Amino acid sequence: MIIVKILLGILGLGIVVFVHELGHFLAARLVGVHVEAFSIGWGNPILKKKIGDVEYRIGMFPVGGYCKMKGENEFKEAYEKKQNAVTPETGSFFAVSPWRRIVVSFAGPFFNLIFAAIALSMIWGFGFDVSTLENRIVLVSSVNPNERYPADEAALETGDRIIEINGKPISNYHDIQEHIAINPETPLNLKVERDGAIQELTVRPDLDKSTGAGKIGVYFWTEPVVASVEAGSPAAIADIRPGDRILTVNGEDVPYTVALVRIMQDKPSTLDVEFERNGARMNTLINPWYTDAGAELGINYETIQYRTPSLSPIAAFAKGIEETWDTLVVSVRSFALLFRGIDLTQALSGPVRITYMVGDVAAAGFGQSVGTGLNAMGNFLALISVALCVMNLLPLPILDGGMILLFVIEGITRKPLHPRAVYVFQTIGVVLIFGLMIFAVFGDILYLVRQ
Repeated sequence: MIIVKILLGILGLGIVVFVHELGHFLAARLVGVHVEAFSIGWGNPILKKKIGDVEYRIGMFPVGGYCKMKGENEFKEAYEKKQNAVTPETGSFFAVSPWRRIVVSFAGPFFNLIFAAIALSMIWGFGFDVSTLENRIVLVSSVNPNERYPADEAALETGDRIIEINGKPISNYHDIQEHIAINPETPLNLKVERDGAIQELTVRPDLDKSTGAGKIGVYFWTEPVVASVEAGSPAAIADIRPGDRILTVNGEDVPYTVALVRIMQDKPSTLDVEFERNGARMNTLINPWYTDAGAELGINYETIQYRTPSLSPIAAFAKGIEETWDTLVVSVRSFALLFRGIDLTQALSGPVRITYMVGDVAAAGFGQSVGTGLNAMGNFLALISVALCVMNLLPLPILDGGMILLFVIEGITRKPLHPRAVYVFQTIGVVLIFGLMIFAVFGDILYLVRQ
């Protein structure tokens, strides 16, 4: 299975980087820059064919690609020759105006946004299945009484149903997670249904420094009704069946499924389970399995299942643009959080982890159905594509944003850039990016070890 995940991850990440390089390629051709080679994948080409004046390649390493434009090394050559300015050849990258170079540099990130919008539009156009939980909550402090979170400070209570956050309707637990995660340390106005009455409360999510997301200290409320039992599991051996409702475990009431977390904290070897089946109360003993991930009973509980309607092409495209914009805003905020003390080894992903995560999401989706797999992979690739756009537009040396900054300065001053200044700027960029990559890969290794 790990091989399948890696292959799917390489394919997905390759698509996103290919789209980025395709943007540079088409923009370069549009503004009159000669493209010498366009490659899918890195390394020595295993296949290549020249069509017109462009050599198309397939690289040895099937991740990403590149667009090689004429004259990209002219600044380096001018620096080595100690020249005060570049003397570009006709058709080279630095032969065109700074504003045309900005178009070429911006086109890669822009194509990532277009790809995200198209992918999300197609998903909404076909419709998709959603599996979620209801918008009812359990306080973490109800499970772990010694802990206190923003939800406690806001006077939320276990059993509350959150129906609105900052004026936006909330219909399920996924909606709650989404609003909380993207608003760390930002006050949120809640409307809560409690015992048939509406309460208005304000909660300020903490910043989770391991992920950069907001958290308020709530779990989902799920009724302890068995939906399915995995064959050969402890629950199956104990004759637990779909439809059974768990009432007590080792003498403690189980009003919601996460109550089992508290009961199993000390890893009891045997669970005395009282449950209701067809109106009758029954008892059984379960001998749970324990792994690094926690206790394994083999019980799956009820979730909310629904399918979104297939939207018209215009409505789907509008929805795709809206979600792309929302993702862009979240990505910008996420980059800003990097400077607020979060654990970078947890929050910063390198190519290894991203490849694994793409493959993991896709494999899990395809395990349910082809449609679910394509939907899951499309959503995740759209997210990565937008993140790649934001990252590349950062005004750092060697990134597209850094080059755009140089070209803007050149355009405003109307003076050619000095080769030494550009070379030093790019050298600093290489050192920064290389150091960041080493740090990210180190974090990736730690992430994979924990899996």
